[in-house]
Amino acid sequence: MDKKESKHRILILGANGFLGNVLYRELCSYFKTFGTYRTSNTQLEKNNHFFQYNIEEDDIYEILDIVKPTIIISALRGDFSKQVMVHQHLTEYVFASNIKLLFLSSANVFDAYSKYPSYETDKTYSNSIYGHFKIKIENMLLRLPKNQVAILRLPMVFGSKSPRIQEIIQQVKNKEPIEVFPNLIMNVTTDTKVTQQIHYIINRNKSGIFHLGSSDLVHHDDFFKDIIKSLGITNPIFKQVYTTNNERYLAVLPKYNLLPKNLQLISQEILTELEI
Repeated sequence: MDKKESKHRILILGANGFLGNVLYRELCSYFKTFGTYRTSNTQLEKNNHFFQYNIEEDDIYEILDIVKPTIIISALRGDFSKQVMVHQHLTEYVFASNIKLLFLSSANVFDAYSKYPSYETDKTYSNSIYGHFKIKIENMLLRLPKNQVAILRLPMVFGSKSPRIQEIIQQVKNKEPIEVFPNLIMNVTTDTKVTQQIHYIINRNKSGIFHLGSSDLVHHDDFFKDIIKSLGITNPIFKQVYTTNNERYLAVLPKYNLLPKNLQLISQEILTELEI
């Protein structure tokens, strides 16, 4: 084991969610890795690296005191106002303990800008409740010293076990239409690529704002049709949804904080990964 890697104690908040779980599996062989889970789970209850944590009822400080993390990764889900409060506590703890926080944010922090893709240094601006909530936490974290925070903005995340793919499979099974947005231009990523990128950011002690999406852009409808083809699904039903007459962008393109070539990806790689 690399000695440089093993010194960290990592706490993943939301480690039983889709991305949190993949992250835990990626990091636990290299670092002392701990995680939180929300709903009762007999398997996780036996694992002394996991703590049951409900943001609406429990105090995060108790877990922080036990784990004494050097890095916290926030992949939390749940009530937005409660999440804001938890991140206020985390910000205070991170600052006082001189440790680091990695926050999984979203392309939605730019969803009010529809004419262009967005880059790391662009000003955030959102029309959605979800985007507003992510911006609120981002702004809170940006008040921390630069070397203590990494904001990781994600586009749509795919993967064989991802909720989006599972939903598509279920809709096809139920003969339900799959909604596609012909005017939406976006970029995309996979769970495996995101976890590799985060591993690299931890290893190299990187900080700042990262856009962890593909370097190319795709149309939502074309990409979903390609995904369905990759999954070997025939005769799907599509429902085309037009939210605007013009093409609109929701893409977080990497430009300034570029990761090494082997950690960058293009949308085609996602389709290859899903092929059956």
